[in-house]
Amino acid sequence: MDKAKNTSLAPEELTKKDVTKAYLRWHFANEIPHSFERYLAPSLLYGMMPILKKLYKDDEALKAAYKRQLLFFNTQLSWGGGVITGLMASMEQQRAQEEYENEEILMQDDLMYNTKAGLMGALAGIGDAIDSGTVQYIFIAIAVPWAQQGSPLGAIFPFICFALYQAILGVFFARSAFSMGRNATGLMQSTGVQTAIETLSVLGLFMMGVLAGNYVKVSSVLKFSISGRKFVLQEILDQIVPGILPLAVVIGVYWFYNKKGLKVTQALLWLTGILIVLAALRIL
Repeated sequence: MDKAKNTSLAPEELTKKDVTKAYLRWHFANEIPHSFERYLAPSLLYGMMPILKKLYKDDEALKAAYKRQLLFFNTQLSWGGGVITGLMASMEQQRAQEEYENEEILMQDDLMYNTKAGLMGALAGIGDAIDSGTVQYIFIAIAVPWAQQGSPLGAIFPFICFALYQAILGVFFARSAFSMGRNATGLMQSTGVQTAIETLSVLGLFMMGVLAGNYVKVSSVLKFSISGRKFVLQEILDQIVPGILPLAVVIGVYWFYNKKGLKVTQALLWLTGILIVLAALRIL
């Protein structure tokens, strides 16, 4: 029987619920099957399996789709994983329809993988900078006062909020990319996403300033007399620029990272050594 007339082989219509399920499966399986050979590809395939089973009713076509999605893959959880999951669902849907209708296959394997490979690094860079470098510290900054007061909420709040944030964001990207199809690459250039990125970046810098001002404690114990009048250096600094010493420490660490790279252990050793010397000299 001609495949195009065999309705039992017709691909089912995908819904946003299917895409949401696919993303959440990828989300929760993200690092479980991590390997050096394929990295996160097994997680992506696990997320895509229900979708592929709806699209490909022929066993050989289904096996081929599994192999396509099992090629080397590595990206960030929500920004990269969300967009690419939705995009792959859209592209696989077009491929399945082309195969069923016996049409010329425009959605070639190379096109699908090259699209995925081209996006996974760029989106990972954005996601790591925004999520790991900014958003998680906003939640931590909010919870620090509770932790200092001994409340368990200080430890639980950042974990729960960051997990929910990534899940919700990933579902949004997956569903948006599925709706936009191959135009999903323009999603990152959209005004809304760019505004969100800029807003989060500014908010992250603001929260880092709050943390530095409130929780980096550096003060001077230096006292001296001039013409019989006693001067306390810390009181003078507080009158001129309050918080200048904590700010100087933060700027110094930033300068070190900018010059030497993100070498945290070296930065801590240098900072500890400098503070010990200044304390021994009765300056701090």
